[in-house]
Amino acid sequence: MKAVVITSPGGPEVLQIQDVDDPSFGDDEVLIQVAATALNGADTVQRRGSYPVPKGASPYPGLECSGTILAVGSSVQRWKPGDQVCALLSGGGYAEKVAVPEGQVLPVPEGVSLRDAAGFPEVACTVWSTVFMMSRLSSGESFLIHGGSSGIGTFAIQIAKHLGVRVFVTAGSEEKLATCKNLGADVCINYKTEDFVARVKEETEGKGVDVILDNVGGPYFQRNLDSLNIDGRLFLLGFQGGAVTEVNLSSIFVKRLTVQAAGLRTRTPENKAVIVKEVEKHVWPAIAAGKVKPIIYKSLPLSEAAEGHKLMESSIHVGKILLVP
Repeated sequence: MKAVVITSPGGPEVLQIQDVDDPSFGDDEVLIQVAATALNGADTVQRRGSYPVPKGASPYPGLECSGTILAVGSSVQRWKPGDQVCALLSGGGYAEKVAVPEGQVLPVPEGVSLRDAAGFPEVACTVWSTVFMMSRLSSGESFLIHGGSSGIGTFAIQIAKHLGVRVFVTAGSEEKLATCKNLGADVCINYKTEDFVARVKEETEGKGVDVILDNVGGPYFQRNLDSLNIDGRLFLLGFQGGAVTEVNLSSIFVKRLTVQAAGLRTRTPENKAVIVKEVEKHVWPAIAAGKVKPIIYKSLPLSEAAEGHKLMESSIHVGKILLVP
């Protein structure tokens, strides 16, 4: 099969499409003929050499895909060859075929094309596990999403609004904020021209929001704490702005705040299967009802993975970028 190989750590140009061996698959795995894969920020970090591949995972990038099942392992019960599915991966999506544990496979959501379904597994599992399963965001609460126009952000806005949450977002341009507003965001903040802490306090009568989802890290840490309500929850998805900061811990005590962080890729297959099951139960019906729609910015051939990475790192995109074998 053909796959995109990281030839050495570096810029987008190190991504090269090559002929490689087909993946082997275990008794509890399925082999998928990939229809599309979607880019994620973690892919660019892996390409630069800063995100080691988990033990046993495919060395090729790609954390989600959609496609048609080609074959199933001897212990697989739910799926059969010919089924159209999408899947959460530990790697290997930038290829024509990928092997994945049965518990990480989902049916293509009703009303979504096979290609566009590739943009759902990673964002749905990330947002549902962090914001709803761990941070317990619920109807009637308020929620701040940093990077509202990203793949994570555009999905989080829609599912949160569907569940009766007041949504705040930050983004770096008026065009991106307009998209967020069209998706349902209630308060849109341009972080380049506004102080998001002051705006959050203004919009909440000084109280702050209940949950924040952040991937900036260090530079935003204290400001996030200052933006939270009593019993507020901050969830860190990454630290694009840096991992080290100085913080005043008193606000955590005074407001009884919770700070959590987690990745998805390094979780065990058993843990991922629990998340996938919850996503199918709670998120897939919202997609089928048209309450959450795929936001696809661009679709490129697999051979243009380097162009996809350049586009992603330019931050001009809104929603997901797909690669199609």
